[in-house]
Amino acid sequence: MSLVYVIDGYNIIHHPAFSKSSNKVRIPPQELLRLIRTKRLCGKNRATVVFDGYPPAQEAVHGDDEIGVVFSKDHSADEKIKILVERARNPKNIVVVSDDNEVKFIAKALGAKVLGVEQFISQEQKSRAKAKETAEIELTYSQMEAINKELRKIWLK
Repeated sequence: MSLVYVIDGYNIIHHPAFSKSSNKVRIPPQELLRLIRTKRLCGKNRATVVFDGYPPAQEAVHGDDEIGVVFSKDHSADEKIKILVERARNPKNIVVVSDDNEVKFIAKALGAKVLGVEQFISQEQKSRAKAKETAEIELTYSQMEAINKELRKIWLK
């Protein structure tokens, strides 16, 4: 089963790692959604980005099939995240992204996984590095045959 990311939107927007990788021209919530989409920070998993308060009056912030957008309105985003994790059918499939200690504690207590903001934003770079490592480890057919031959000698004595 795929994972569902529940992301504390303004927690990421106010983090220094976000300002390094974002475009200052756009409205921050829109920029966060663009960053998540373009860098595939959630992989092929769905995400729900939770923002405090109401949508900005300047422009609407819309999600899509992959990324849902929720504004907490009269509640805090932290409270809304807690409710989303509590109501989840299987909290083990949820990854909560926040640096807020209370949110992380509650998410873990409910069985969800937790990622810090910096870990989340740098995921794309790590996955590229991992792909590069994997590419470097690829063996030719003759190399695989030689390894299999050696293993057969050891195991089939």
